[in-house]
Amino acid sequence: MRRHFALSTYLRRSLGRPARKIPLDAGFSCPNRDGSLSTAGCLFCNPQGSGSGLFARGVSLQRQWDLGLARLAGRRIPPLPLAYLQSYSNTHGPLARLAEVLAEVAALPGIAGLFLGTRPDCLDEARLALLSGLPFAEVHLELGLQSANDETLARINRGHDAACFARAARAAHAAGLKVAAHVIAGLPGETGEDLVRTIEFVNALPVHGIKFHNLYVCRGSGLEAVFRRGGCELMPLAAYAEAVVEALVRLRPDITVHRLAAQPAPGELMAPDWAADKAAVQAAVLERLARNGAWQGKKTPQAAARPPAWFEPDTAQGCGPGARPDTSRRLP
Repeated sequence: MRRHFALSTYLRRSLGRPARKIPLDAGFSCPNRDGSLSTAGCLFCNPQGSGSGLFARGVSLQRQWDLGLARLAGRRIPPLPLAYLQSYSNTHGPLARLAEVLAEVAALPGIAGLFLGTRPDCLDEARLALLSGLPFAEVHLELGLQSANDETLARINRGHDAACFARAARAAHAAGLKVAAHVIAGLPGETGEDLVRTIEFVNALPVHGIKFHNLYVCRGSGLEAVFRRGGCELMPLAAYAEAVVEALVRLRPDITVHRLAAQPAPGELMAPDWAADKAAVQAAVLERLARNGAWQGKKTPQAAARPPAWFEPDTAQGCGPGARPDTSRRLP
């Protein structure tokens, strides 16, 4: 029995077969790194902006794509490849540069869709128009929210407030893009109640997906200095699993879950040790869901007596991009 609506399930229905992301580094920066807002970065962010740094080392997008395709080709049934512009904020900088990168991405051989990570304060009508004009059925805009608590956002040096995310999510949805919110459990000064309030904030917006991240300390991040002086208390694995379960049962059941836990890059993790094993973290969340007899959306107005049929990857119900319940289109 599936107890949450996984992105893999959604994509399999939408595209007709399994699909996988190929991370791409296009060399974009971030307003929190290049001085537009600050040079310190978000407190939790690693120096590479959650990317590979390949572009700075002279590896073209085409070459990165070819390497990703080669990895997928080793599978018994190669999945459809999806481009994932992951590093830093991929709509920050000159509009012409974004147009150039998107044209190059659209021409990649075999591409079935695009996922693009950015900040809500790095979007405007022109950038949304470029993204909505791409020739793919699946264009997902991953927006960093992290928390709906403005005091937390200031504490972690985000440089925007929750209202900025809400405006960006509504504008992107109006442009026909699928919005995914990134949220972090265990941010400094927050409790599980803050995460629940963040989920309620997301539920009220036209959000298509969500990524859960566990807070961990990256080498070179601002959080490293805080951690070294004892100013950061990190969640134990059991507490993280419980927090995500409490978030999931309050999450709208039509929202796709892109990720249940984050994955540190090799060599960057300082603490906690359990964050190094993403599979074990994900298993802990799923085990807690089963033990609690819980599922995504159980404590929402859309709740049913059991997990919805569209959580299962092979069910006929919900097949196709528009057939599953889409409550996001009826929300403000």
